Amino acid sequence: MGVLTGILITALIQSSSATTVMVVSFVNAGLMTLAQSIGVIMGANIGTTVTAWIISAVGFKVNIAAFAIPLLAIGMPLIFSGKGNRKSIGEFVFGFSFLFMGLSFLQEAATAMNIGDMVAGMLAHVPQDSFFTIILFIIVGALVTMIVQSGFGFEQAAALAMGQNIGTTITAFMASLTANTQARRAALAHMFFNVFGVVAFLIVFYPACDAVSWVVENLMGGGNDLFKLSAFHTAFNIINTLLLIGFVKQIEMFVCRVLPMKAQDEDYRLRFISGGLLSTAELSIMEAQKEIRSFAERCQRMAGFVPTLLETKDEMEFNKLFARIEKYENITDSMEMEIASYLNKVSEGRLSDASKTQIQKMLRQISELESIGDSVYNLGRTLNRHRMHCQEDFTAEQMQHMMTMLQLVGAALSEMLKRIDQPTTKNGVKTSLNIEHEINNYRTQLKNQNLHDVNAGLYDYQLGVFYVDFISECEKLGDYVMNVVQAGKGLNNDFGDGPINGQG
Repeated sequence: MGVLTGILITALIQSSSATTVMVVSFVNAGLMTLAQSIGVIMGANIGTTVTAWIISAVGFKVNIAAFAIPLLAIGMPLIFSGKGNRKSIGEFVFGFSFLFMGLSFLQEAATAMNIGDMVAGMLAHVPQDSFFTIILFIIVGALVTMIVQSGFGFEQAAALAMGQNIGTTITAFMASLTANTQARRAALAHMFFNVFGVVAFLIVFYPACDAVSWVVENLMGGGNDLFKLSAFHTAFNIINTLLLIGFVKQIEMFVCRVLPMKAQDEDYRLRFISGGLLSTAELSIMEAQKEIRSFAERCQRMAGFVPTLLETKDEMEFNKLFARIEKYENITDSMEMEIASYLNKVSEGRLSDASKTQIQKMLRQISELESIGDSVYNLGRTLNRHRMHCQEDFTAEQMQHMMTMLQLVGAALSEMLKRIDQPTTKNGVKTSLNIEHEINNYRTQLKNQNLHDVNAGLYDYQLGVFYVDFISECEKLGDYVMNVVQAGKGLNNDFGDGPINGQG
């Protein structure tokens, strides 16, 4: 489906560069996976051959940039429409108009430099029967990125077409420079795909040219070099796709190994919100929503450190794990500020009422998620204070109760992630609410039991303080989790004993 999508889109807009730039942008926004992007890139290379056939058959290339101004005229009134759907259509049309205009300006600027004419003049005197010439023309095609009109033979023109396939990869590469790691991997996959095809065809270059010439002359009834070139270009991209379509996973693994996810990307950098210009309002909201999902996953992963911290007896391991929790708490603070700043910039634009409401929900969610990070850190700090200032270990029964409470909190966090993905599910809030009530009831039960145990002399008062602090903090964490769920649903807080607005 990815290959077919790439063929269709590129055939319609007659620009594989436009398709790959959009693919890189979608991967950067988290709207498309790396594996999906590889399929679309393969299809884009086939779709771009439609242009060559149009030139061969009709003798001209449709200048789609000429439609940019009329499209702007259509899109502008829709953008200022009060209805969200019309506004989205207007932004869609408007965005494509600027995409075509931008690509047209880049092409005109390159043409104005007369690089093609200069290179054509130099290469016109190169011997045509040398394999070294074929290599040279591939390099030139990659640099010039267009087939120049001159007295070249079919083989030399085919070599230029192969080099042009490599040259077009620079567009996606440049688009990925300010994007995240996944988007850069998509651009690298595009480059790998085209380079692999060139290397593979070089091995059988002359037999391939002879085969294409025979097919055009004997089966298609013509000897026109333009038809031969179009057939070669099409055969090159189709065969390359057929060779690699079964190895998408391997290509994905290869680019992931070449461009590994850095620790900085994992810990400090937002994954879906780029540092460049804002996208359209709705797409920006989608990017922020995926970032909030990543934020919630990080909070869940952070909370997962606490059970290990509770059970560890090794002081060095305890300090190492507590330092990691502290690091994560700082990350959650930064994520809240960066996502909030991004949403505030988005809200400055023209938004539909639905988008404004969505941003308000998301701002509340990130505030509550940051409070979850604070609460998890407080759990770790309670355990650290107990280790430093209390000589008595938690009893076996206390340990069991604390682990049970952490399991309830873990269940609440897992349910929270489901609700972030599907906030409108009817029974979703009810399930989270049941877990929250269970946490509250268990907290009350353990606090009452603690008073009884301290009075009975089962352990001293100071140990009981640390124990109750830990249990109470778990209950607060559960409240923050419930607040995130309610924010996504658009409800108000209804907990009398819980924190309001995520005061961490």
